[in-house]
Amino acid sequence: MNCQFHHLHLLCSNLQNSIDFFTGTLGATLVTLKKFGSADGAELDFGTTTINLRVARKDETVNTDTSITTYGYHHFCVKVDNTDEACKELTEKGFEFITPPTDAGENRIAFFKGPDEIVIELLSMP
Repeated sequence: MNCQFHHLHLLCSNLQNSIDFFTGTLGATLVTLKKFGSADGAELDFGTTTINLRVARKDETVNTDTSITTYGYHHFCVKVDNTDEACKELTEKGFEFITPPTDAGENRIAFFKGPDEIVIELLSMP
């Protein structure tokens, strides 16, 4: 079996806020606004993958309690040129860091919270 990562699908409480974050802050490109069943959503081009955003349906609840460990999604990672510079820029924009820039072997990482408390890792590599 030949498998390749195709897309990431995130639920969000405010579609426009999430589109603005991914396009304005992380540099994704809005491909189209679309429906996922009965729910409003958007498809974004994020370099090597697609991010699908969808608002929660009336019978769904978005869990934003990041203080507990759950099975399933934990975070996604964005590769940056310089973790420290990216952290400074994001902090100036008001984002909260869970883990400040930290050495992880040869790499440098940090974790912050995006819209709806999603956890995002920044990674710079030599």
